[in-house]
Amino acid sequence: MSVQTLSRTEILQEFRFRCQSLTANDNKGFKQEFEELEEVGKHLPSKAGDLVTNREKNRYPYILPYDHCRVKLSVQNSDPHSDYINANFVPGGGSERDFICTQGPLHNTMADFWRMVWEQNVRIIIMVTALRHKDTVLCDMYWPLEPGTVYHGLIRVTTMTRKQGPDYFITTINLSQRDFPTDRIITHYYYPCWPDRGVPNTSSMCAFTEHVRQHLEAIPRLGPTVVHCSAGVGRSGTFVTLLWMMQLCARGIRPDIRAAVEDLRLHRMWMVQTLVSPVGHTMVVEDVLRFFTSVEVAKTK
Repeated sequence: MSVQTLSRTEILQEFRFRCQSLTANDNKGFKQEFEELEEVGKHLPSKAGDLVTNREKNRYPYILPYDHCRVKLSVQNSDPHSDYINANFVPGGGSERDFICTQGPLHNTMADFWRMVWEQNVRIIIMVTALRHKDTVLCDMYWPLEPGTVYHGLIRVTTMTRKQGPDYFITTINLSQRDFPTDRIITHYYYPCWPDRGVPNTSSMCAFTEHVRQHLEAIPRLGPTVVHCSAGVGRSGTFVTLLWMMQLCARGIRPDIRAAVEDLRLHRMWMVQTLVSPVGHTMVVEDVLRFFTSVEVAKTK
């Protein structure tokens, strides 16, 4: 069955009308939609993450991967629990495994993280958190900031180049495995200005997401894209939703934010974790509309 496509102008008009409806009466519509999603996914088991042998591998004890779509590592040294990592496959508009959403690596899970990247043939990693917030570690440093090499288990991680964008860093990483004849190039996006439990500058966030979207469109999909923040649910879920909606808009397909978040929550708990403030909603709506409008103007020139 063919999907009806719309012009960007039509998408903008529908989006503007829907947002106006949702923001009426002190954002009543946004709040109602968010409340309706509260129970989505809560019936799904997450037994593997709650096993005693795996608990120390979780950054937050209350955020665990659902069993039905958790990423399973290869078993090491006949240890059945060595397949565990706090990560889930999640959809993104193409398949059920477009992305892997995961927590920021811990010191004791860095080797598992890079093993997952290798085994799943990942070529792009998107990090939407700072390493620290005041005295709290949000994510352990798992790659060399400057050119150099570190080893995590059997994986050799070599930073080759690091470039700075407007609000983010792009690092080119050479990944290889001991006794393996070939290496791989990984692109690591680091967006550190998204505050923990806060709202980023939405113009900046949209521009960053569009940059990643264009990169994903330009390369063959060899494996899923890894997205992580600290817990791998709030900012990670929001980023995947935004990227997904941008991809739909670029293809002339009507975006459905609520349906996307519901689908994501059936694959990883608490995706898009919190409801932003009413002021934040208004800012997001205005900036997203402004962003899409600017893209439309650029396309028509």
